Amino acid sequence: MSLTNLESRNAAPASMPAVPLGSLADFDHQPGVRLIFGAGSSMRAGQLARDYGARHVLLVTDPGIVAAGHAGRIQGYLEAAGLDVSIFDQADQNPTNGTIDRCLAVARGPKVDFIIGLGGGSAMDTAKGCNFIFTNGGSIQDYWGHGKASKPMLPFIAIPTTAGTGSECQSFALIADERTHVKMACGDPKAAAKLAILDPELTLSQPRGVTACTGIDTITHAVESAVTKKRNALSLMYAHEALKLSIASFHEVLETPRDVEARSRMQLAAAFAGIAIENSMLGAAHSAANPLTAHYGTIHGIAVGLMLPHVVRFNSEDESARRAYAELASAPELACVSDGEEYAVESLVRRIEALLNLADMPRSLVECGVKQADIPRLAEEAARQWTASFNPRNVTIRDFIGLYEAAMEPRESHTL
Repeated sequence: MSLTNLESRNAAPASMPAVPLGSLADFDHQPGVRLIFGAGSSMRAGQLARDYGARHVLLVTDPGIVAAGHAGRIQGYLEAAGLDVSIFDQADQNPTNGTIDRCLAVARGPKVDFIIGLGGGSAMDTAKGCNFIFTNGGSIQDYWGHGKASKPMLPFIAIPTTAGTGSECQSFALIADERTHVKMACGDPKAAAKLAILDPELTLSQPRGVTACTGIDTITHAVESAVTKKRNALSLMYAHEALKLSIASFHEVLETPRDVEARSRMQLAAAFAGIAIENSMLGAAHSAANPLTAHYGTIHGIAVGLMLPHVVRFNSEDESARRAYAELASAPELACVSDGEEYAVESLVRRIEALLNLADMPRSLVECGVKQADIPRLAEEAARQWTASFNPRNVTIRDFIGLYEAAMEPRESHTL
């Protein structure tokens, strides 16, 4: 059955039955990130930083953002507000403990009292990681886990220039250990941004490949956060809205990249998915993706997108996860639970696969350079990733071997 035929059955979605309260995890939500959204809102960066008491700002960004002119503009807004600015513009695509050390060297030069992360998740994670050590000392490995910062941290503003990671709405920094290749999730409420400025005009400069990878990352965040063991009423609300926004807008930002309205919806989707992650974490697709990035340089969005359909099918063998996926598919009206959970899950997977094809993503690990003999090592590393512990279905090294083997060859293609 084609995807078009699958969707034709859903012209009049039926109402969804209520989720039993016993299937949802408890939560303690303490929202702390102020969100300012709107085209051109980044022009307020200087005044907003000054309102929070800034005098000397460390601006953390990357070479691509400098080349696009965004770093210079934000620096201008800061200086126009009377603030001194130091710049670290060498944030790596996948920041490591070495990246943090290099950023820290810049921060320790002047009397920095404020930090701004400008760019994608790598710049924001670098800013957070630097903040941990600058204020609390030690090395980034000391903050692997949650709540390990004993002293106050500098105020932090996040200004995303991509619509992907949702790092602007999270209290965690993901930093890779250069020796073990494990991504360390370093989280603390004090590390969260005081303010996130969501200016969709900053995302217009993204090349198509970056738009594709970050968009798939947003979709993966929505799908994974909606089914984890920690999913709760709050995280589901944000995950469902994130998927609804991104499913409707992803093809538009690829086909009409100057469409500010579509860019706006994708940026909101990324932020909402970030809030969902903050409340329910992620799962096995991210665990399987991280070793691919570490060993083959596979871009994160490609890695998670490649593994996501296989993880959804694996997890849907669990009754509770299957129900959660089916309900998620109803948010963008891909299917209705009343049509059957298996049908709804397959509708979700087929739409994900169609979007991967639209984005010209690799559809097999072979295309990423992975050899069959590499799989056992990849599986061992995937099983050690923190996100694996939140996957709705317990996932072992043997399971990861099966997931990687399933991803070695492309499945049937689907199109929108």
